[in-house]
Order: sequence, then C-alpha cells, then structure tokens
Amino acid sequence: MDSSLPCFTLFILIGCVQTSLSNLHPHNDTRRYEYCVLGAGPAGLQMGYFLNKAKRDYIILERNSGPGSFFDTYPRHRKLISINKIHTGRQNREFNLRHDWNSLLSDKPDLLFKKVSSEFYPPADAFPAYLSLFVKELRLRVQYGVDVGRIRAVLSATGRRYILTDQHGADYTCSVLLVATGLWVPQKVEFVGSDLVEGYESISVNPDDYKNQAVLILGKGNSAFETAQSILGSASRVHMLSSSPVRLAWQTHYVGDLRAVNNELLDTYQLKSLDGLVEARLEKIVIAHRQEQNRKGAGRKEKKRKLYLTLNKFLKNQEEKNSSDVTGEELPGFHNDNFSMRKPYDRVIRCLGFRFNFSVFDSSACPPNSDNAKGRLPGVTAWYEGMNTPGLFVLGTAAHSRDYRSSAGGFVHGFRYTVRAVHRVLEQRYHSNKWPSTRLSLTQLQSWILKRVGEASGPYQMFEVLGDIILLRGSHCEYLEEFPLQALPQFSSLSGHEVSRHGLIIVIMQYGKKKIDYLGRSRAETDWTKAWKSNFLHPVLYYYDMLPTEEDMKLRPRGWPLPRPTAVHHMVEDFLTEWDGPVSHIQPLRRFLEHCVQTDLRAFYAESCFRFSLTHRMPPLFCQHGYLKQQGVAQDSHLWQDIHDPGSMPSEIGAGTSGYDPTFPNYLSQAGATVSSGLNLDL
Repeated sequence: MDSSLPCFTLFILIGCVQTSLSNLHPHNDTRRYEYCVLGAGPAGLQMGYFLNKAKRDYIILERNSGPGSFFDTYPRHRKLISINKIHTGRQNREFNLRHDWNSLLSDKPDLLFKKVSSEFYPPADAFPAYLSLFVKELRLRVQYGVDVGRIRAVLSATGRRYILTDQHGADYTCSVLLVATGLWVPQKVEFVGSDLVEGYESISVNPDDYKNQAVLILGKGNSAFETAQSILGSASRVHMLSSSPVRLAWQTHYVGDLRAVNNELLDTYQLKSLDGLVEARLEKIVIAHRQEQNRKGAGRKEKKRKLYLTLNKFLKNQEEKNSSDVTGEELPGFHNDNFSMRKPYDRVIRCLGFRFNFSVFDSSACPPNSDNAKGRLPGVTAWYEGMNTPGLFVLGTAAHSRDYRSSAGGFVHGFRYTVRAVHRVLEQRYHSNKWPSTRLSLTQLQSWILKRVGEASGPYQMFEVLGDIILLRGSHCEYLEEFPLQALPQFSSLSGHEVSRHGLIIVIMQYGKKKIDYLGRSRAETDWTKAWKSNFLHPVLYYYDMLPTEEDMKLRPRGWPLPRPTAVHHMVEDFLTEWDGPVSHIQPLRRFLEHCVQTDLRAFYAESCFRFSLTHRMPPLFCQHGYLKQQGVAQDSHLWQDIHDPGSMPSEIGAGTSGYDPTFPNYLSQAGATVSSGLNLDL
C-alpha cells in the first residue's frame, strides 16, 4: 500500500470539512468597502446608481430576496397613491418627471416606471418589478439575503469606520454608511386595552370579512382611509379616531396628507351615512370588553364579545387597572347619553403609520430621534448626515425629518433628488469633486433661469428645500442646481465653490404663506405687479450680497425657507405652470436681474449693437458677447420677447438705463428691493 495514501485521504477529509463549514457560514470573512448602502429600496438603489456611475467601491445590502420588498406587502390594499402621469403633451424628459412620481433618475431615457405600468395610480406589485428592472439594466451591485442586525462605529488609524454584522456573524466594514432602510416598524401607542387592537400590518384585506361589522379605525392618514375605503360597502359603520383633524393634501400641499383617491369616507360622513370622524388623544382612550352579568348558559353558543371605547378618566381604580373588562358605569354613555362613540364595535384597527428601526444601531452609531414626527425619524443635518454620527448618512423616507409635513422628501418623487444632493456632497468631501456647475455669461442668465423654472423637476418637487444657486462673478456667473437650502451656511465646504463679493441669487419654488379658500374665487393671483401675493407654486428669487450665516438661518421669519434677502422677486403664479409670458414673467425677471447685477441685460438687434458701439464706450453686455465678437447676436430662445420692444435708442434714453416703466419701481419696493437710479455698463 502506498504510504502517501493515508495522508492524501486525510487531506481530502479536511477539505470536505472546511467546505461544509464554509457552506454553513458563507460570510465568515470581513468584507471591506468604501461605501455601504443599507437597503435595496428606491432610495438605496438611487444612491447605488450614482455610486456606480462614479465608479466608487460600494455594495448594497438587502435582507430580503429582491429589491423594494416593502411594496410586496404595503400598501395593504395594493394601490399606490403616487402619480404615474404618462401623457403630458410634452417630450421634455425633465419636465415630465414633474408628473412621474415613481421613476428613479438615471442616464437611460427609457428606464421609467411606465415600462411596468400605465395606470395613473399603479398597483403596488409594479414597484418591485420596476426596481428589479432598474437593478438589472444598470448592473447595480446588490447582495440579497443579508440581514444586518448590528451596526457599530469604530475609530482606526484611517479614521472612523462602520461595521455591519449580519445574521451569520459576518462583518461588512465601510468608511461611509448610507442608511436607506425606510420606515417599516409599525407605529404603536400604548393604552389600556391596546392588546385588543388589530394592526394594519396583519388585518384581513378581504371586505367580506367585515360584513355587517362596526369597525373603529385608529388614525386618519392614508393607510387608515385606505383601509376604511376598502370596507365601506361591507361594514355596518366605520368610525375613525385620532388626535388631529383630517388634513387634506390639496389644502396643505403636502402629499403625505390625505389624498383624494382615498377620501370617500368624507362623503359618507358629511352626508350622514353612518360613518364618521372623531378627535381624541389615543393615550387617553381605553378599548375594553364590557362585563356581562349573565354568562353563557348550558347548550348556548357564546357570541363574540363586543369592544367598547371609553376614556381613562371614567375608569375606577386606574392605578390597579390591568384588565380589559369595564363595567357599565365606566363607559362614557353612562355619563353622557349623547356620547358619539357609545355603541360597541366588532373590531378596532390600528393604522398609525411606521417608524424608523433604531434597534440595529449600538450607541456608537445611532443617530438621535428627530425633534418632529413624534420621534419616529432619525435626526439628520441639512445635508442628511446623522447628527453626531459623521460618515453615516440617512436617505429616502427615513430622512424626511428635514422637510416633514412640508415638502416631498419622504416620497420617491422627492428623495430621488435629495439622494443626488447627498452624492454630490460625498463627491466633494471624499473625492474633491466640486458640485457640478454651469458657467454662464450674464447675458445668458435670464434664459437659463427661465429654462430651469419651466422644466426642472428637482426644485419643483422639493419646493422650499432644494434651490438653484447662482454665484455672481462680475461679467459671468456659475449656476449650481439643487443645493439643500438649509445648508447654505456650509455652502463652501459642501460644494467646493466660494461666494464672491458680487453676491449670489437663489432660485426656489414656493407656495404662498397665507391661508385661503383653495377653491374660492380669489384663490389665484394673476397680476404680475402683485406676484408676491401668489398662493400656488411659483418661482421666487432671493438676492444676497453675502452668504447667509448660521445665525441668519436661525433668525429667519417664521415659515420662510430663507433669511430676509437684500432683494426678492416673485414670478407671478401661472395656471399652466409655464413662466414664459413676455409681460407677466420675462420682463419683470429681467429688470430684477438688472437690479442685482447693475448691468443692462436687454437683448438687441445687430443694428442697435452697431449704433451702441459707435456712440458708447461700453456697449451693453449683449452686444459685447455677441455682435462685437463677430459672433452675431447671441442665441437666446426668448429673444422673441423683444421683437415689439427691443429697447429705446440712445437718443431717447441713456445707455445706462433699461427703459422706464412707472409700475416697476413700485413693484420692486413692494417686493423688498432697493431701486437703483441707473445701471453700470462698465463691467
């Protein structure tokens, strides 16, 4: 027998054992990456696209077997409320994204949600299908089946790092952690009898299971109304209870408030068809059975016990109360025979939304609870970095604390842009790549602004949160798109750009601040001289002669997105959301810009430029940048506005002014701008 055979056999056995152990614990080594993205939902995949495009070292970790697993279950009644408007009458892709609330951003023009659904309110199953297509076509690096149960931060020689430990005990370590896990932990409120309440996450979605039943729903958000709407035709009555009245999205302009597609119960309530809404703090209610005097007799079948709503203040021996049974004297109807909810219910359903999962973070890596949203969200900076957790950024719905109940940052059509903003911050901080900018001559600025307010989807969706920054540099400017407005004091460090002595202009979209009758006759403003009274979404330009400070941001007027500027200009709201009217939009904008840059920005025909060059030492910039450089008149898609009024000739008005309009000085004064007596052409 060959003496080497036993050794060979032993070697084979050891190899088999090692292979078996490796199969049991396939991730027993530490994986190191520059960026870890936690969660393969829409926010995680959106960041994955930007990291992939920038050729960064990253991995997306997902605990389930496919992307967007939240939408495999929610919404429970399987209809999304995000608009999928395919037909806009326009071919402009950027404009169309204003009305496409489901697609993610990419460089593939056809990689849009409409590839999987054409319905205006699509089925929920379409969203995981779209995300799978997004991963496949862009070849994103996603690792499924990784359930991270612990996240901790450590300090090393190379700086702060984050270590993620999965269900197999394997570690993933990275310099930058991007948390995109969304909100999926059901929000609960503890009260006496809360154990008798069913959760939105586990209720039956079959309307037949609610036939002739009286149902009480806790909550008045979209999940609550979605549930109510599905059982209206089956239940005997549906009551809804929460601490606050219903907030309608079309009144608040906040898409997270009640949407019209879910609000049929408002009709049945107001038209007195047995359904209704009630306000009460959930911490003060009690859900209980009523104690019965006669129990089940011999041979009799016991009926399902009814549920009663009462209040803490009616309970006897409250400190000892741990039973879900109450006596008749402990019910509100005993004290007030007109109590609105005195009749019993067959079931009570909790529909209070979701909260962020803080449990996976240890103390070294856990961002604090936000001050708003009842602490359901993590607290983040204006550039979406966790407070007290440098290098940990929160993306998507979980980062909504920055614009909670105001803008669209908690929804796909909003956070696809905030994710892009975070990526630009990362590129500047870790790779010294400045925030992308476009260099423009001042003669191009007006046209560029008109283009942006007419089609840009980022500031349109993230109104009052993301804005375009125009850095004035004398005869030219730099145009930066979609910068987080609340991070303005840190502008230089986050963007890599400096503000010059010429100041800056910020272009944002915003609603009016006055409460109005949103369906009343006087709801809209059409007079451009009163543009500052506009109520609906419209562009606003803020001019600052220096960058606002942290103190300026803290002291800004209540409800204002920015501090008081040196000058401000509202472009009057437009029914078509097309700000291209020569008189109402373009001329007031030009004159505001002229006031800010102290330069004549009118467009001229070649003949006028020729005359200016013969009679003036410094012709207008329009002529300098075009005609006098033998380039003809500069290309400008809005030049047609000046066909009927190309500007006064030198014999009629000094070259240092831009035409007289008695209305305009008054308008500037109302808007808070200082009116200049003349403009300097000697730049």
